[in-house]
Amino acid sequence: MCFIGALLFPLAFFPQQTSVEVDQRSSSLFKLKMPKRSCPFPQTFSSQYKIHIGQNELSNYGVFGDKYRSEIHEKTKNLLFNGAKAVMGKIWTGEENSMDPQPTHQVETPAHNQALLRGQTLIGHDGRLTRSNNTQGTAVAPAGCCVCQKSQGNRTACTQCDRLACSSCMRQCSSCSNLCCSICTIIDYSGQYDEVLCCSCST
Repeated sequence: MCFIGALLFPLAFFPQQTSVEVDQRSSSLFKLKMPKRSCPFPQTFSSQYKIHIGQNELSNYGVFGDKYRSEIHEKTKNLLFNGAKAVMGKIWTGEENSMDPQPTHQVETPAHNQALLRGQTLIGHDGRLTRSNNTQGTAVAPAGCCVCQKSQGNRTACTQCDRLACSSCMRQCSSCSNLCCSICTIIDYSGQYDEVLCCSCST
Protein backbone atom coordinates (compact mmCIF):
# COMPACT_ATOMS: atom_id res chain seq x y z
CA MET A 1 0.00 0.00 0.00
CA CYS A 2 2.78 2.38 0.86
CA PHE A 3 4.64 1.39 -2.30
CA ILE A 4 1.64 2.17 -4.54
CA GLY A 5 1.12 5.51 -2.81
CA ALA A 6 4.75 6.40 -3.39
CA LEU A 7 4.33 5.68 -7.11
CA LEU A 8 1.10 7.63 -7.50
CA PHE A 9 2.29 10.72 -5.62
CA PRO A 10 4.66 12.10 -8.37
CA LEU A 11 2.19 11.13 -11.09
CA ALA A 12 -0.53 13.16 -9.46
CA PHE A 13 1.56 16.38 -9.64
CA PHE A 14 3.25 15.87 -13.03
CA PRO A 15 0.38 17.26 -15.22
CA GLN A 16 0.22 20.42 -13.12
CA GLN A 17 3.96 21.04 -13.47
CA THR A 18 3.83 20.63 -17.24
CA SER A 19 0.87 23.00 -17.52
CA VAL A 20 2.72 25.63 -15.46
CA GLU A 21 5.77 25.35 -17.73
CA VAL A 22 3.59 25.72 -20.84
CA ASP A 23 1.88 28.79 -19.39
CA GLN A 24 5.23 30.42 -18.63
CA ARG A 25 6.53 29.76 -22.12
CA SER A 26 3.38 31.09 -23.77
CA SER A 27 3.39 34.23 -21.64
CA SER A 28 7.04 34.89 -22.54
CA LEU A 29 6.18 34.45 -26.22
CA PHE A 30 3.32 36.95 -25.96
CA LYS A 31 5.63 39.48 -24.36
CA LEU A 32 7.93 39.46 -27.39
CA LYS A 33 6.92 41.92 -30.12
CA MET A 34 7.86 41.69 -33.73
CA PRO A 35 9.36 44.81 -35.31
CA LYS A 36 6.96 46.74 -37.50
CA ARG A 37 7.64 46.30 -41.17
CA SER A 38 8.11 49.56 -43.05
CA CYS A 39 5.84 50.33 -45.97
CA PRO A 40 7.58 49.42 -49.25
CA PHE A 41 5.40 51.89 -51.22
CA PRO A 42 6.07 55.39 -49.83
CA GLN A 43 4.46 57.25 -52.75
CA THR A 44 1.23 55.25 -52.86
CA PHE A 45 -0.87 57.65 -50.80
CA SER A 46 1.09 60.84 -51.33
CA SER A 47 -2.10 62.73 -52.18
CA GLN A 48 -3.36 62.18 -48.64
CA TYR A 49 -0.37 63.83 -46.99
CA LYS A 50 -1.05 67.06 -45.08
CA ILE A 51 1.11 69.39 -47.15
CA HIS A 52 0.36 73.09 -47.49
CA ILE A 53 0.79 74.23 -51.08
CA GLY A 54 1.22 77.97 -51.31
CA GLN A 55 2.53 80.51 -53.80
CA ASN A 56 6.13 79.61 -53.00
CA GLU A 57 5.63 75.91 -53.81
CA LEU A 58 3.73 76.74 -56.98
CA SER A 59 6.45 79.06 -58.23
CA ASN A 60 9.25 76.60 -57.42
CA TYR A 61 7.75 73.22 -58.34
CA GLY A 62 4.56 73.99 -60.27
CA VAL A 63 3.89 73.62 -63.97
CA PHE A 64 3.59 77.38 -64.41
CA GLY A 65 6.56 78.11 -62.14
CA ASP A 66 8.32 80.36 -64.65
CA LYS A 67 5.15 82.39 -65.17
CA TYR A 68 4.60 82.86 -61.43
CA ARG A 69 8.24 83.82 -60.89
CA SER A 70 8.14 86.40 -63.67
CA GLU A 71 4.91 87.89 -62.27
CA ILE A 72 6.42 88.11 -58.79
CA HIS A 73 9.57 89.70 -60.21
CA GLU A 74 7.60 92.32 -62.16
CA LYS A 75 5.37 93.10 -59.19
CA THR A 76 8.34 93.52 -56.84
CA LYS A 77 10.19 95.69 -59.35
CA ASN A 78 7.15 97.93 -59.83
CA LEU A 79 6.70 98.30 -56.08
CA LEU A 80 10.35 99.28 -55.64
CA PHE A 81 10.30 101.82 -58.47
CA ASN A 82 6.98 103.34 -57.41
CA GLY A 83 8.19 103.59 -53.82
CA ALA A 84 11.37 105.36 -54.88
CA LYS A 85 9.41 107.78 -57.06
CA ALA A 86 6.91 108.46 -54.29
CA VAL A 87 9.72 109.28 -51.90
CA MET A 88 11.09 111.82 -54.34
CA GLY A 89 7.72 113.56 -54.10
CA LYS A 90 6.35 112.96 -57.57
CA ILE A 91 5.37 109.76 -59.35
CA TRP A 92 6.78 109.63 -62.86
CA THR A 93 4.04 108.99 -65.43
CA GLY A 94 6.17 108.61 -68.54
CA GLU A 95 4.88 111.79 -70.20
CA GLU A 96 7.65 113.83 -68.62
CA ASN A 97 10.34 111.78 -70.36
CA SER A 98 12.17 114.03 -72.77
CA MET A 99 12.56 112.80 -76.36
CA ASP A 100 15.73 114.87 -76.78
CA PRO A 101 18.77 112.71 -75.94
CA GLN A 102 20.79 115.81 -74.99
CA PRO A 103 18.46 118.13 -73.04
CA THR A 104 19.65 121.71 -73.05
CA HIS A 105 17.39 123.07 -70.34
CA GLN A 106 17.88 122.54 -66.64
CA VAL A 107 15.92 119.53 -65.39
CA GLU A 108 13.76 120.36 -62.44
CA THR A 109 14.07 118.00 -59.53
CA PRO A 110 11.78 117.49 -56.56
CA ALA A 111 14.68 118.39 -54.29
CA HIS A 112 15.04 121.87 -55.80
CA ASN A 113 14.45 123.51 -52.43
CA GLN A 114 17.42 121.81 -50.79
CA ALA A 115 20.93 123.24 -50.76
CA LEU A 116 23.42 121.15 -52.73
CA LEU A 117 27.04 120.40 -52.01
CA ARG A 118 29.77 121.75 -54.26
CA GLY A 119 30.10 119.57 -57.38
CA GLN A 120 27.00 117.52 -56.59
CA THR A 121 25.11 116.12 -59.57
CA LEU A 122 21.40 115.53 -59.94
CA ILE A 123 19.45 112.67 -61.50
CA GLY A 124 16.86 113.97 -63.94
CA HIS A 125 13.55 112.39 -64.91
CA ASP A 126 15.21 110.81 -67.94
CA GLY A 127 17.78 109.07 -65.72
CA ARG A 128 20.75 111.20 -66.82
CA LEU A 129 23.15 112.93 -64.46
CA THR A 130 23.07 116.73 -64.70
CA ARG A 131 25.12 119.30 -62.85
CA SER A 132 23.45 122.10 -60.96
CA ASN A 133 23.28 125.33 -62.94
CA ASN A 134 25.62 127.81 -61.27
CA THR A 135 24.49 130.72 -63.49
CA GLN A 136 21.09 130.78 -61.85
CA GLY A 137 22.65 131.61 -58.51
CA THR A 138 22.84 129.58 -55.38
CA ALA A 139 20.20 127.04 -54.54
CA VAL A 140 17.33 128.09 -52.36
CA ALA A 141 18.22 127.45 -48.75
CA PRO A 142 15.96 125.15 -46.78
CA ALA A 143 13.55 126.72 -44.34
CA GLY A 144 14.95 124.86 -41.33
CA CYS A 145 18.22 123.60 -39.96
CA CYS A 146 20.02 121.08 -42.18
CA VAL A 147 20.54 118.76 -39.19
CA CYS A 148 17.45 118.95 -36.96
CA GLN A 149 15.10 120.52 -39.57
CA LYS A 150 13.87 123.09 -37.04
CA SER A 151 13.10 126.59 -38.27
CA GLN A 152 13.46 128.38 -34.93
CA GLY A 153 16.41 130.57 -34.02
CA ASN A 154 19.28 131.97 -36.03
CA ARG A 155 21.13 129.78 -38.51
CA THR A 156 24.77 129.97 -39.52
CA ALA A 157 26.37 128.58 -42.67
CA CYS A 158 28.69 125.62 -42.21
CA THR A 159 32.25 126.20 -43.44
CA GLN A 160 32.43 122.69 -44.90
CA CYS A 161 29.13 122.13 -46.73
CA ASP A 162 27.75 125.72 -46.78
CA ARG A 163 24.40 124.58 -45.41
CA LEU A 164 22.57 126.52 -42.73
CA ALA A 165 22.44 125.02 -39.25
CA CYS A 166 21.09 126.29 -35.94
CA SER A 167 23.34 127.15 -33.01
CA SER A 168 22.60 123.90 -31.17
CA CYS A 169 23.76 121.86 -34.18
CA MET A 170 26.92 123.90 -34.87
CA ARG A 171 30.29 122.84 -33.48
CA GLN A 172 33.64 124.59 -33.43
CA CYS A 173 36.65 122.66 -34.67
CA SER A 174 39.35 122.27 -32.01
CA SER A 175 42.11 122.53 -34.61
CA CYS A 176 41.12 125.32 -37.03
CA SER A 177 38.33 126.95 -34.92
CA ASN A 178 35.90 126.98 -37.86
CA LEU A 179 32.17 126.58 -37.25
CA CYS A 180 30.83 123.38 -38.79
CA CYS A 181 27.55 121.51 -38.55
CA SER A 182 27.41 118.24 -36.64
CA ILE A 183 27.26 116.29 -39.91
CA CYS A 184 30.65 117.62 -41.07
CA THR A 185 32.41 117.07 -37.74
CA ILE A 186 33.65 114.06 -35.85
CA ILE A 187 34.54 113.68 -32.18
CA ASP A 188 38.00 112.33 -31.36
CA TYR A 189 37.96 110.24 -28.17
CA SER A 190 41.62 109.15 -28.31
CA GLY A 191 43.00 111.91 -26.08
CA GLN A 192 42.40 112.85 -22.47
CA TYR A 193 39.60 115.18 -23.52
CA ASP A 194 37.11 114.85 -26.35
CA GLU A 195 38.00 116.98 -29.36
CA VAL A 196 35.72 118.12 -32.18
CA LEU A 197 37.41 117.95 -35.58
CA CYS A 198 36.04 119.06 -38.93
CA CYS A 199 36.36 116.94 -42.06
CA SER A 200 39.44 118.87 -43.24
CA CYS A 201 41.34 118.53 -39.96
CA SER A 202 40.40 114.90 -39.32
CA THR A 203 42.25 113.66 -42.42
